[in-house]
Amino acid sequence: MRILHGSRWPGCPHPGGRASLARLRAQRSWAGEGTRPCIFIALPFLFLLTVFGQDSPGSRRPSVTLLPNEVVSVARGHSGTVELIFRIPPGFHINSNVPHQEYLKKTELKLDAPTDIVVRKITYPDGEDRSFPFAPQEKINVYSGDFTVTVVVRPLKTVLPTKYAVHGRLKYQACDNAACYPPREAPVTFEVRVTKASSETRHKNTPQSPHTHP
Repeated sequence: MRILHGSRWPGCPHPGGRASLARLRAQRSWAGEGTRPCIFIALPFLFLLTVFGQDSPGSRRPSVTLLPNEVVSVARGHSGTVELIFRIPPGFHINSNVPHQEYLKKTELKLDAPTDIVVRKITYPDGEDRSFPFAPQEKINVYSGDFTVTVVVRPLKTVLPTKYAVHGRLKYQACDNAACYPPREAPVTFEVRVTKASSETRHKNTPQSPHTHP
């Protein structure tokens, strides 16, 4: 069994199982000079088609966006959890962080935290198994609509209590029912307010017993 894999240009059909040779020949017959033809390369041992769509004027540009989030307060020396909610536009989906197929582009969050803020763990939600017209018998694990990624951060004990910004990017590839588009990155920014730990305050305010000698 083989599969077709290539670039999707305006006028090119999704090269799935329903694209017939006659249809491809018919398209080539009217492709004049200056029009880039549809090019498909056969790849053995694969079952699912991934087509990279080229963005052109007037075409849809599916973008995943980060919804506004609140500033999370975390005591220094302790861990806190930040919830990041991302939104996928209607009619599109993206591969989950753990696709069933190794050759698919997974969704991944990359963060560049300040030196004194440690990113301890990033947790992704479970995706949904779905099948699509270009491969009806293949299950693809995807996200659609809104999905939440949780980030566990831990400020160091020596960090100055103040507000810190964490920047990063979400890497993903959006698809519709007919094609997949070039991989993109969504900018990510959230803020963490570092406070003094309650144990620090108690230790500082605890009165010394008059019977205690140094």
